Amino acid sequence: MATRALLALREASPWQALAGAAAAAVLLWLVAWTLEWAWWTPRQLDRALRAQGLRGTRYRLFTGDVRENARRNREARTKPLPLGCHDIIPRVQPMFHDLVKENGKLSFSWFGPTPRMMIPDPELVREILSNKFGHFGKPKTARVWKLISNGLFNHEGEKWAKHRRILNPAFHHEKIKRMLPVFSTCCVEMVTRWENLMSHEASSEIDVWPEFQNLTGDAISRTAFGSSYQEGRRIFQLQGEQAERLILQSFQTMFIPGYWFLPTKNNRRMRQIDRDICKLLRGIIQKREKAIKNGETNSDDLGNGRSHRPRAGDSSGVTNMAPFMSFRVILVIV
Repeated sequence: MATRALLALREASPWQALAGAAAAAVLLWLVAWTLEWAWWTPRQLDRALRAQGLRGTRYRLFTGDVRENARRNREARTKPLPLGCHDIIPRVQPMFHDLVKENGKLSFSWFGPTPRMMIPDPELVREILSNKFGHFGKPKTARVWKLISNGLFNHEGEKWAKHRRILNPAFHHEKIKRMLPVFSTCCVEMVTRWENLMSHEASSEIDVWPEFQNLTGDAISRTAFGSSYQEGRRIFQLQGEQAERLILQSFQTMFIPGYWFLPTKNNRRMRQIDRDICKLLRGIIQKREKAIKNGETNSDDLGNGRSHRPRAGDSSGVTNMAPFMSFRVILVIV
């Protein structure tokens, strides 16, 4: 076999040999980069943390504690909480609950190849956040996470400042106070719906989890989009499905290099959801632009954000799509 390979190499043209050597070099570089990213760097970080006296879980190749976290979450949700029990941490965050029990409050776990530290001491947290050496930065997220969190939360520098300037007016004290009637309307509608269920039956069991999901989605849609709240409600529903697919289905595979580009059923659906959300938001913004040209006013958050767009030639560089990005952030953060 080796002799045949040597003969084939001799018979190949110089260009073919050069292309083969380049392909081999690229392959070796990819292997070396993967080993450094998935094994060598995490092992170095693990030794450095333990040398400082911290305790934590052992690193597992590629996924870290992601699979174990998913398994414990499934187990915790198979058992109902006792009536009147307020100890929700073992159910909501079973992985971190067990981590504290086994390794103490100041410990660490692995989110893929990245360690995550638990720091309960407020003074230590303040010292880390006030560090002026630039060591504490926002973590780099996988490409797929940008489908639900590509906003103010993970922006830095000038981009963060631009988005913050656009969002600030929406969270002014007086504007938040004007949202209260909308919140009240949403709550009254929900309670009325519950009362109607009770009036038709002697007793009725209501699953409050989807009810409160609908309540928050309705409140956000009405305050952010005003008369376009039906489209906003649909956006909120799509974002919810996107987050569920990302967390429950893609969580265990997102650290596999290149997995996001595979045409799996889940990946195709997530891309389609992203396109649908963009289409809905662009449609709402175009409708508002048309209304503004016709002299109509909008008192909702999207209209206010649109009205704060800089004029042409403004050096701040905020584009026409700034409200589109900013209010997608609102849907994600809230």
